Amino acid sequence: MIYVALLRGINVGGNNKIDMKLLKQTFEQAGMNDVVTYINTGNIIFSYNGRSKPELSRILEEAIHNDFGLQIKVVVLSIDDVREIINAIPDTWKNDKDMSSDVMFLWDEIDDESVLENLVIKPNIDTVKYVPGAILWSVAKENVTKSGKSKIIGSKIYKQVTVRNVNTARKIFELMEAQNS
Repeated sequence: MIYVALLRGINVGGNNKIDMKLLKQTFEQAGMNDVVTYINTGNIIFSYNGRSKPELSRILEEAIHNDFGLQIKVVVLSIDDVREIINAIPDTWKNDKDMSSDVMFLWDEIDDESVLENLVIKPNIDTVKYVPGAILWSVAKENVTKSGKSKIIGSKIYKQVTVRNVNTARKIFELMEAQNS
């Protein structure tokens, strides 16, 4: 089975620095196969058979702690999980000079549509959708400062998500599909 491990909070603002080559080795030593990293924000595609996603998360969190001394949360999603999320993103959503569109991957503990009730969503500014495993959020760049998206930072929910822009999310899925063929 093809998976992606999404690490929260590494190589951001000079904190929790982890070299991707060393991280790849950590995954391989933990028994993961066909390990590929994508950009330095902690996106690792790999294959593995015989363990559940929660077991894989635990194994990888322990391996990262042992090798780097960091307590990093790892969200593991299968290629089918990511396909469902990517298919829910409207084709028109981009992350560019005109639009800011993100995928907020959810921890299992808050992975439910009711999570939307705890967000500040500004009608006519924010477009927000829940899909199992993620919140999809898009706003025109000209309205970013008026958006409720920035209000999530520092909230309880923010500590239980890891965010990737839609361009990165699509590329991760593309890499997963390439490994699956």
